[in-house]
Amino acid sequence: QVQLVESGGGLVQAGDSLTLSCAASKRTFSMYGVGWFRQAPGKEREFVATISWSAGRTYYADSVKGRFTISRDNTKNTVYLQMNSLKPEDTAVYYCASKGPTGNYFSWGNYLTWGQGTQVTVSS
Repeated sequence: QVQLVESGGGLVQAGDSLTLSCAASKRTFSMYGVGWFRQAPGKEREFVATISWSAGRTYYADSVKGRFTISRDNTKNTVYLQMNSLKPEDTAVYYCASKGPTGNYFSWGNYLTWGQGTQVTVSS
């Protein structure tokens, strides 16, 4: 089974940038796609961005569109989330996940394997 490890989180100020990485162990990611989700304290886990593995299509939540970019490096089995113009409301634990064969790209229940999460804190 694929294991996912996130890294790159930290404490930054509003307007700063961060790049999160999601590395897959053992073998390649799900052929269906890899997504980033986040969960803030007291809130439900929400979709952030996803990339379909075969075609490389990307999808973003409206709240991050234009500020975040998801990308992949097949040679490194790694997916990245470049986050620019960070806002305090972006503060959350960010998780990467490997999508299963069914369901849409936006619901966390359609993702089968999850990383442990990395904390992103944006101060105002």
